[in-house]
Amino acid sequence: MRAIQTAKALRVPAVVEPLLRECDYGVWAGRTLDEVQSRDPEAVAAWLRDPSAAPHGGESIAALTARVATWLETQRQIPGTTLAITHASVVRAAVVLALRAPPHSFWRIDVVPLSLTKLSSTGEHWTLGSMGEAMRHS
Repeated sequence: MRAIQTAKALRVPAVVEPLLRECDYGVWAGRTLDEVQSRDPEAVAAWLRDPSAAPHGGESIAALTARVATWLETQRQIPGTTLAITHASVVRAAVVLALRAPPHSFWRIDVVPLSLTKLSSTGEHWTLGSMGEAMRHS
């Protein structure tokens, strides 16, 4: 819903792509990390430490990253430029994949709301062109 609202505000056509949906936070959905941390600090610590952990009953960071990898693979085959309006977790996963960084690097990437991250593909690998630029719409 948030991505569709952003696309409308930018006056760009929106096509919902399930592979780019927000991470499924399970029973933590709708809560802040501070709220969850105060109720279950061990579960949060496990989630932050282990990319395959999903103590909330939703999606692990490893599963999210695999889902984003599937989408990136499909994009290699499409010529031209694609604008994907998506969520911070998806952008983090895409950057981890582009840089071939270890999975735990996910938490070391800060994605500013309404920022632009540019990735390009040679057909063999992805390159991070820029990150964190403010979006401008004319």
